[in-house]
Amino acid sequence: MTENSHFNPEDIEKEIYETWEKAGHFQPSEGGDPYTIAIPPPNVTGTLHIGHAFQQTLMDALIRYKRMKGKSALWQMGTDHAGIATQMVVTEQLTAQGLSAAELGRENFIERVWQWRKESGGTITRQMRRLGSSIDWSRERFTMDDGFSEAVLEVFVRLYEEGLIYRGKRLVNWDPAIGTALSDLEVISEDEEGHLWYFKYPLSDGNKTKDGKDHLTVATTRPETLLGDTAVAVHPDDTRYNALIGSEVILPITERRLPIIADSYVDPEFGSGCVKITPAHDFNDHEVGKRHGLATINIFNSDATINDNAPKAYRGLDRFAARKKIVTDLNEVGLVEDIKEYKLKIPRGERSGEIVEPWMTDQWFVDIKPLAKPAIEAVNDGRIKFVPTSYTNLYHAWMNDLKDWCISRQQWWGHRIPAWYDETGTVYVGRNEEEARAKAGLDTNVNLNQDPDVLETWFSSALWTFATLGWPKSTKELDLHHPNDVLVTGHDIIFFWVARMIMMTLHFMDEVPFRTIYMHGLVRDADGQKMSKTKGNGLDPLDIIDGITVDALIDKRTKNLTQPRMASQIEKNTRKDFPDGIRAYGTDALRFTFCAYASPGRNINFDMSRLEGYHFFCNKLWNATNFVLQNTNDIDLGKDSTLSLADRWIFSKAHDLLSRVERAIETYRFDLYAEAIYEFGWHEFCDWYIELTKPIFFSSDTDERVSRGAASTLLGILDILFRVTHPVMPYITEALWRKISPRLGHDDSSLINIQFPELSSVKRDDTADQAIEWLKDVVSAIRNIRGERNISLKNNIPILLQGGNDLDRSTYEQTHHLLQRLGKLESVTWTDESESVPRGSVQIVGKLKVIVPFLGSKEIEIETDRLTKEINRIKKELERLDGKLSNRNFVEKAPSEIVTKEKSKQTQATEQLRLLEAQLTLMTD
Repeated sequence: MTENSHFNPEDIEKEIYETWEKAGHFQPSEGGDPYTIAIPPPNVTGTLHIGHAFQQTLMDALIRYKRMKGKSALWQMGTDHAGIATQMVVTEQLTAQGLSAAELGRENFIERVWQWRKESGGTITRQMRRLGSSIDWSRERFTMDDGFSEAVLEVFVRLYEEGLIYRGKRLVNWDPAIGTALSDLEVISEDEEGHLWYFKYPLSDGNKTKDGKDHLTVATTRPETLLGDTAVAVHPDDTRYNALIGSEVILPITERRLPIIADSYVDPEFGSGCVKITPAHDFNDHEVGKRHGLATINIFNSDATINDNAPKAYRGLDRFAARKKIVTDLNEVGLVEDIKEYKLKIPRGERSGEIVEPWMTDQWFVDIKPLAKPAIEAVNDGRIKFVPTSYTNLYHAWMNDLKDWCISRQQWWGHRIPAWYDETGTVYVGRNEEEARAKAGLDTNVNLNQDPDVLETWFSSALWTFATLGWPKSTKELDLHHPNDVLVTGHDIIFFWVARMIMMTLHFMDEVPFRTIYMHGLVRDADGQKMSKTKGNGLDPLDIIDGITVDALIDKRTKNLTQPRMASQIEKNTRKDFPDGIRAYGTDALRFTFCAYASPGRNINFDMSRLEGYHFFCNKLWNATNFVLQNTNDIDLGKDSTLSLADRWIFSKAHDLLSRVERAIETYRFDLYAEAIYEFGWHEFCDWYIELTKPIFFSSDTDERVSRGAASTLLGILDILFRVTHPVMPYITEALWRKISPRLGHDDSSLINIQFPELSSVKRDDTADQAIEWLKDVVSAIRNIRGERNISLKNNIPILLQGGNDLDRSTYEQTHHLLQRLGKLESVTWTDESESVPRGSVQIVGKLKVIVPFLGSKEIEIETDRLTKEINRIKKELERLDGKLSNRNFVEKAPSEIVTKEKSKQTQATEQLRLLEAQLTLMTD
């Protein structure tokens, strides 16, 4: 690390991280109680996005804090093999080389994937190092490594043998572009422009509707699914149609007769109140179909072309070509009643961008309910706690309404399902083919073929907390570090991952996977919009750390768009939001911003202006440290010293700081942790304490013992501040601590392993607190008056102190020399309430009036006018607030937090009005 008088993150970050990792500082220490976090495994194909950076900052803050508290802290690293994403990446590479996966064959394709993983699969782990993540890289796991794969096979076989895994035909999310089932999390549904088609379904047997029509009108956004309709449903209480329940309609094109059924699923207010039911191609319709015993007619092939269950004219057509032909054909025979533009949510595969279809197919499933019961009990009895607790209800809502879990995927890359079939389709399951044959007593001459499908990645990641520690083997790490202490994760995967980990771990380990689940919000852009490639509003954390030009940012945001038409709008928005690009803020400012934003469970609207402020905070700490070293290097700290009032006060404030940060981080209030550090570091230490010590160093007649007291206090407080701040801002605190550590006797140490300050190491001093807080209030009052009247700090001014009490006067005697300097005062005059004083600006501190006399009638006129305008403005604001809060509809119907906020504004405005009117009265009397 190069020595630099100016803070430049680039100068310190790389060298410091390499030093930490090389020295093994991220590995659990010998001794000490264990503290363990398993990282939510990022995809091996991934790059570090802002959500990762936010989440990993919070985990790293916890790990660093617990490490400094003497725990044997393990942050378990690993990556997910990301079956679909990885297969797509390698497939695209092959296509670029003029090859196809089919040409290579399964084994050669998998070999190419492993080759890609070796060469390129570590991108995200390199980026995580840039973020300062103190992960134990020596224990890094991969969900496809040998040990983890053994765990996956073991779990599958045991669950199958217990009757909890089965194969069956079910409705799943099907991506026709990549030919596989998808989980709900891999399907992105967003509003898109579409149409609502109104079709006439003729009534059979001469039936008529109540208003005399010979047909029912149904509305659909997917005309092609008409070919698979098996009923038309109406609401049982809908008087327009209940006389027709039990009769039939004729399905256009197919001429099939469909029953008219009654089901409360139907919304009578939507469309015509009649709903076509297609059990094979809609999840809701499927449930209706099961309730009424309807036939399930699949009309799609795996590529979403029309199959042989449809009339010949439509077979082989792409679904959208079939849609167009159906609408044309129905229009020709007068069965299209209307077509309206309609905005609807379109489900697309997260990876392919293709529209997903609900599709009936044979898949492997987990019977989830027997696994769910113990997982529900573990939360009910407090073995697992959610932070915030509100997520407990969300967890139970999901867990009490579970559907069986589809775990198979039609891919090559992944854990191949350990099941084999004979020529009759009988299935045999084992940890390998030999075991499967042995358990069934099959001869070697019986031909078996292994199931071509693989397990979805959520299946393997559900074993994460125990498989990463060596299970199914009995290991020292498993015994020491399981259960984990906390899981840090986003609320969007509470079911897909969190709940499944709880179920699997309880089933196989007979203990919970973690004791606490901290659910954080999701990072959105400054306007509250979800960051996405489609919107082009994402931010790469490394661009914030290293900086990026506006042209490079636009290029990144518009490359490989699924909707290229969005490029011009994305460029326009980007130039508006980042006209000069993004400057290099460094890692620490970004991490501090994340912590400051991390209110429990709330989504984060990421605003660069806050990042700017925390970058200035880094500069402030850097400059303050340089000031301290410049003014204390020549002072012998080994001799007797005397602590001044200011010294005692800042140590008392350090006690408050330690109390606040420990309470904050133990309750996962990262926002309060950051707030406490910022208030102490910027305001109390830099703005006040350093200013209070300057007279000591700048005066030639200062007692040496007082100088030594101030020097030891400055260094001691920096020591405490850097230790407390280190979990959030590791780089700058390490760099600055190295600067001061020789003066503190820690020449060969690294801050990462230095003990977190104990609360007992500093004590409260109520006397010093009262005196310095009084001084701050009076100085702030004087500065407020200077600001209001635009009085230059170059000009010393006279003040009058009127009224007050004995404590005010005694405190003044203790602090008058500091008040004189900080207030830039020419003179201080005390007067009683009964004495007349010159007209002037007034600020009130408790019962004490701080008065700065006017220099002439012109100033009186200007100040009177200013106060009058401000009083009138506040009166108008109070009228607005009073009217709002006297409105019963607002008070009863508005969210409680909004009402509370308005009441707080009302209280503040009332007090502000009282003070301003008092000032105006005092000035004009």
